[in-house]
Amino acid sequence: MLTRRALLLGACGSVSLAALRRAHALEGGEDLDVRDLALEGDRTLGRRMTLSVPRHLGAGERAPLLVLLHGLGETGDERAGAWAWLERYGLGSAYARLRRPPVVRTSKRADFPEARLRLVNEDLARAPFRGFVVACPYTPNVNKAANPAAALDGYARWIAEVVVPRARAEAKCAEGVAMTSIDGCSLGGFVALEVFLRRPEVFGAVGAVQAAIGKHRAAGYAERLAEVVGRVGARGVHVETSTGDPFREANEALAGALGKRGIAHELLVLPGPHDQPWLREVGTLEMLRWHDRRFRKV
Repeated sequence: MLTRRALLLGACGSVSLAALRRAHALEGGEDLDVRDLALEGDRTLGRRMTLSVPRHLGAGERAPLLVLLHGLGETGDERAGAWAWLERYGLGSAYARLRRPPVVRTSKRADFPEARLRLVNEDLARAPFRGFVVACPYTPNVNKAANPAAALDGYARWIAEVVVPRARAEAKCAEGVAMTSIDGCSLGGFVALEVFLRRPEVFGAVGAVQAAIGKHRAAGYAERLAEVVGRVGARGVHVETSTGDPFREANEALAGALGKRGIAHELLVLPGPHDQPWLREVGTLEMLRWHDRRFRKV
């Protein structure tokens, strides 16, 4: 079913795929004010982000900030990367669904089981979704860099020193580590972990959705996260994967290794493959809900 925006576009002539995607992405337009921002930065690492600011905040209310990193498919173009969560991964529609429960299925696939839907809706009935600001910066394919470690150093610095301050200034976000989180999907999940490990003083939580990491690296990540927690204090950790995710074993191994080291975390394994329809149906929604629950506990 086309959105009102798409129908209006169609009335004016042919509708491009990009226009249809954008119309679908902004279904939650009454909830989010989406801004496309140019930033200072290195051309090879990033100079652009979208910033989704809640329209429903009370006067003077300052919302928390979530930084979201996208996957490999959009690394070839800064515009596609900055808009990936909105146009391709269902950020706007997931936000709107959480704001207006009960959450229902939007797909014929079985990615959102009935039992899980019931649990989500019971939780939303007890504690309604409050929402927060979401910054979606372009994410580079650091694995193609001549020196991937140096590229990650530079990207972490850009996120901490340019993206987060600009988002806070633009959206008047709540200040403080506890009110700032980072997450990402696939390649973005791997990069989110690396950014957090380099700049843990900026973020109160880190998440990874279907993180593109090898199983052999799980123990090393858990060890590094344990070292960070021992140095800067407890942090929220969110690991989300699915039954058909090629990185499922690695994500589960990461959660298992965190448990062995006594690091508090939450692991969620849902049905479904590693694709964008899964994100639009359930993956993005569950990720947003996790961060909202953590922010309300602060």
